[in-house]
Amino acid sequence: MELEKQQTQFILEIKDKVRSAQYEALKAVNTQLINLYWEIGKSITEKQKDGWGKAIVPKLSLELQKEFPGMSGFSVTNLWYMTQFYSEYYLVTNLQPLVGEISWSKHLIIFSKCKDNQQREFYIKAELFKYPSRHPEFFISIC
Repeated sequence: MELEKQQTQFILEIKDKVRSAQYEALKAVNTQLINLYWEIGKSITEKQKDGWGKAIVPKLSLELQKEFPGMSGFSVTNLWYMTQFYSEYYLVTNLQPLVGEISWSKHLIIFSKCKDNQQREFYIKAELFKYPSRHPEFFISIC
């Protein structure tokens, strides 16, 4: 009977390790995706400053979707969100370290609901600490 308890405990520990590794892998993927979106937003912003205008965004969207057919996130709208993401945060040094810590979808909710960087910082930190809800659309309704 003791051996059976030890085996059960062993299996539970291994399952916890797998879950932990899965969670860490998802966080790493999210961080890389946010970094990619930051870089794309930065690149578009820089080209616009060079006089390229808005026409590059639909063309870029089309080319990225053709090149990476199984990857979502390259719609014209999302490319404009990437530009907004970079433009809103690149000068805000206290927010820059936090932006890779939450998902892209949560950033979009925060952008749509919060009007200033103080509110954005509050809700990013709230999401990091999972307070008061795992659903930012719920608690951002007060912005």
